[in-house]
Amino acid sequence: MTTYNPSPVTRHPSPVVTGLDALLADPPAHLRGLSKGRVGLLTNPTGVTRDLRPNFLALREAGVNLVALFSPEHGLAASAAAGETILSGREPQTGLPIYSLYGHTRKPTPEMLAQIDILLFDLQDVGVRFYTYTATLGLALEACAESGVPLVVLDRPNPITGLIVEGPVLDPALQSFVGYGPISLRYGMTLGELARFYHQTLSTGADLQVVPLRGWRRGLWGDQTGLPWVPPSPAMPHVSTSTVYPGTCLLEGTNLSVGRGTALPFELVGAPYVDGHALAAALNDLRLEGVRFRAAAFVPASDKHAGQNCAGVQIHVTDRATLRPLTMSLHLISVLRQLFAADFRWRAEHFDRLIGDAGARAMLEQQRGVGEIVARWADGAESFSEARRAALLYG
Repeated sequence: MTTYNPSPVTRHPSPVVTGLDALLADPPAHLRGLSKGRVGLLTNPTGVTRDLRPNFLALREAGVNLVALFSPEHGLAASAAAGETILSGREPQTGLPIYSLYGHTRKPTPEMLAQIDILLFDLQDVGVRFYTYTATLGLALEACAESGVPLVVLDRPNPITGLIVEGPVLDPALQSFVGYGPISLRYGMTLGELARFYHQTLSTGADLQVVPLRGWRRGLWGDQTGLPWVPPSPAMPHVSTSTVYPGTCLLEGTNLSVGRGTALPFELVGAPYVDGHALAAALNDLRLEGVRFRAAAFVPASDKHAGQNCAGVQIHVTDRATLRPLTMSLHLISVLRQLFAADFRWRAEHFDRLIGDAGARAMLEQQRGVGEIVARWADGAESFSEARRAALLYG
């Protein structure tokens, strides 16, 4: 496993320089061999330079022999809905083949990798285990190890900081495409660091290389980096979305809408059967740190309750540093079950996969306190925090 250490980058005024821009800024040191070997690139629209040039165009202009593109969930354009099957095809500007990793396969096949000598990985993640780009990274590591193809991760910031670890370490029995590897739900690493953690913990045997960020500190939020935010998926339009997403995505494991098909996905939660005023009052009475709730009405254009009048709450973050979105959302589910027991329903299997702990739902059904549920995860989070230390690249 290799970590690139490019010379100091002075080309961009931004306090943070992505792995892509660091690579492009020092061609003699870091593009050596890329102009001769066949290069693949796993990416989507988040893979841009600071001045918003798509990475595949910028790399080709720099002399990289790019011969194939690979796309994760939502496709190369990041425009497909969650769970929508993506077919392979060709990129219209360059004619490069696009191998979909969210269609007939979610892991690069030997046939795909036989076309390349090295695979670059350049995606913006959101710092949460069930966001599927973590599984795409893990499966790419597996595939590259099996095919003897080096994997180079061009690192990008974690938009919800690299400081906070929250939630259970994944139960191995619940491993899936929304839960890959022994990590906490909110894992507090960049994808470059996560790749190193996977490599060390799972003994992948891959030839892993990371081009690190420059100027990134663990306490920075996405909107403090000076970098543009490009939505990594249709329901992740803003950094504020990613702030609450580690918790509110769990509502996907119920019959509640999480605001897909509105302007505020994951910041709106509700259903046709909910009384938003009663829900907001009950939640605000809990005085949870870093958040307030406002009664809201909305009509989702897609997903659950599409086209129906929904009532619920808008989540207003008052202090993102103290907010614990997973704890908040467990309280939200607990209150919903108390107030609307006749109508609330689980999507049990999906909820268990998302949270990565089969016992959490049972404890909620038994009306056990949220504090008791969260306390169960403390030892695992501490062990994970210690285990990830060797993979960290940034202070």
